[in-house]
Amino acid sequence: MIRRILVKFLGISILIVCAGISSAQTPGKYDAIYSGVPWYDDRGEIVSAHGANIIKDKGRYYLFGEVHTDSSNAFAGFNCYSSADLYNWRFESVALPVQSSGKLGPNRVGERPKVMRCPQTGKYIMYMHVDTLGYTDQFLGYATSASITGPYSFRGPLLFEGKPIRRWDMGTFQDRDGSGYVLIHGGAIYKLNEDYKSISEQINENIASGFESPAMFRKDNTYYFIGSHLTSWERNDNDYYTSNSLKGPWKKQGFIAPEGTLTWNSQSSFVLPVEGSPDTTYMFMGDRWSFPKQRSAATYVWQPLTVSGSSLSIQRYDQAWRIDPSTGVSMPSDLSGWKTLENTEFKNIRYRGDWKHSGAHDSLSLSSSDVKDASFSVDFKGRQVGIYCLAQQENGYAQVVLSDKGGKKLISTIVDMYAKNAVCELRFISPLLPKGEYTLTVSVLAERPNWSDKRKNDYGSTGYFVALDRLVIRK
Repeated sequence: MIRRILVKFLGISILIVCAGISSAQTPGKYDAIYSGVPWYDDRGEIVSAHGANIIKDKGRYYLFGEVHTDSSNAFAGFNCYSSADLYNWRFESVALPVQSSGKLGPNRVGERPKVMRCPQTGKYIMYMHVDTLGYTDQFLGYATSASITGPYSFRGPLLFEGKPIRRWDMGTFQDRDGSGYVLIHGGAIYKLNEDYKSISEQINENIASGFESPAMFRKDNTYYFIGSHLTSWERNDNDYYTSNSLKGPWKKQGFIAPEGTLTWNSQSSFVLPVEGSPDTTYMFMGDRWSFPKQRSAATYVWQPLTVSGSSLSIQRYDQAWRIDPSTGVSMPSDLSGWKTLENTEFKNIRYRGDWKHSGAHDSLSLSSSDVKDASFSVDFKGRQVGIYCLAQQENGYAQVVLSDKGGKKLISTIVDMYAKNAVCELRFISPLLPKGEYTLTVSVLAERPNWSDKRKNDYGSTGYFVALDRLVIRK
């Protein structure tokens, strides 16, 4: 359920929309897709796969995305994960690691990996944007593998008429007849040769200036092309275009999510058709970047799209939802049956340090602090725990630690509480745990996401706040 609430916080009235790890941690086990929170793989490590795509191969889903660190935007490799249900991800490999030297060597950039299987050869081809750290040597590259999980061998630039395609943000699309295409920011579309290793022709020159992170899918005889505006890693209202032909003409249809939600605080990456019988769900895959802590705190927004004729939308943000890959049917997952602890339940929540507690006269009660090491803790019995917070521009990073009854740390992670579009939502949820007694502690790090783009425009947080709304506990 979605609530619209007017909040007075730090003297500012805000209209918000509220939707009703380190190594050797607890392995991830989930029974739903949760957006905007850290995910944990089978090793208990945070899933690191941004700018991603998913392909289905022999009944299993394979997720490819960027490896990140918390210290640099330099290329750190491309990861591969696999899943049978789109909830639980098994780490397969660093499918394409940093090369010892050259264009994907140290201190280079590798972004937006996309993998397709070539129908003619049966080989797997990975495409990516390659560049310098200063973004002055951009081109589209490719790598090949006989196995879907890799290792992939970097082959250099993808050539068109004997020359590299010197562009940056890119995506891919595979049509029903097996033809493969590379998508470029702005809407350029290139058709791949039959072996997928070079370009045969440019299908479409341009759709519109000023958009990046291209993604495309097809339903019936309509093609849908999604793009994000040029705001660096910041979120914005993503547009979409439709056509009955890849050659166009393309018609701008509007935003894919309600205006002002900034595509539910995300940027497009890929659309996965989850094809079953009798239905197909088209899953939007978006990124929430979090520079500089891209590895620890960047998350994902995966949402089912509503598609009808020329209409495409994510009108409702599902904090948690489920899908049956065999039927292609998706549905929201209800958290209302979980036990709720409001931030004012001081008998159950222990606050340490300087916290301000807004009273019940406000539309939304909050406990907030921007003081380093201020914390709150709660002991609980159950199988899963989640934190709802007010995310907004003045917020920074929080440290979240989940321990068992004996004090052993099961999860220790950093959570980004920033959002350009203020929203009250789930910012952390644990994997499913054995039913037992646990302690959750959240601390203010007094650090915040900030970055500049190539034009030296500044983005990101203006403060260090953590603002708790409530906790939810699954018995």
